[in-house]
Amino acid sequence: MRSMASRNKIAFGALILLAVFLFAAVFADFIAPFDPLKSTNDAFQPPSFKYLCGTDDLGRDVLSGVIYGARTSVLIGVSVALLSGLIGTLVGSAAGYAGGFWDDLLMRVTELFLIPPKFFLALVVAALFGSSFLNLILILTLTYWTTMARLVRAEVLSIKEKPFVEASKASGASGTRILFREILPNAFPVIVTSVTMTVGGVILLEAALDFIGIGDANRVSWGAMLHNGQHFIRDGWWMVVFPSLALALLVIALSVVGDALNVELDPKGRES
Repeated sequence: MRSMASRNKIAFGALILLAVFLFAAVFADFIAPFDPLKSTNDAFQPPSFKYLCGTDDLGRDVLSGVIYGARTSVLIGVSVALLSGLIGTLVGSAAGYAGGFWDDLLMRVTELFLIPPKFFLALVVAALFGSSFLNLILILTLTYWTTMARLVRAEVLSIKEKPFVEASKASGASGTRILFREILPNAFPVIVTSVTMTVGGVILLEAALDFIGIGDANRVSWGAMLHNGQHFIRDGWWMVVFPSLALALLVIALSVVGDALNVELDPKGRES
């Protein structure tokens, strides 16, 4: 009981932290003290009452950059997770329920995208087609839908053998009705948990791409801030510490909340 209460407290704390990041992302225009892309004419200022997180080599306020970076990370993470979740759910459920030829075909296509590492695939596609904000969302969606497809397929294969599905078939229900009314609602816990966990992975990959210079230069991102700050880490440690801390806290919070959702939504997970 004590360990369960401790887990609940940790999950609640992570949920509050997520709410803080979401608030910063939505209301960045109102809470950021400065324009993150404009100089304050005070370069290399350490953290102080005027600049709570200091300024960078061009005089840009680091705190404002962190706040606007939250908007970029949250928007990309949620967009990619939802799009990849939708594509993966459709592909995985179709493959698992249809079986036979369609299962083999859809899984072979899925495996084609699984062969190259996610970072390498995103890197190649971004280099070929550009890395605008919209392109970045599409690129990352391309690399993440496969995981969801495999998870949903496995869940559908398990659920479609259940007695209530057989009863629906016997009553003359169509395949589409059975899939969307009987099977997918029961696979919902797996889908929700996977989408939540995907957001953290997407944010890390997006930061990595921005760190090496493949990102939308018109948007502030934590990866780009880290790329710039690495050259001045001795003289301006705050340029690296605060974006890194924000990135780590957001990803950890997403991981904790995703794990908590898995336990709450999955009866087997609760029993274990």
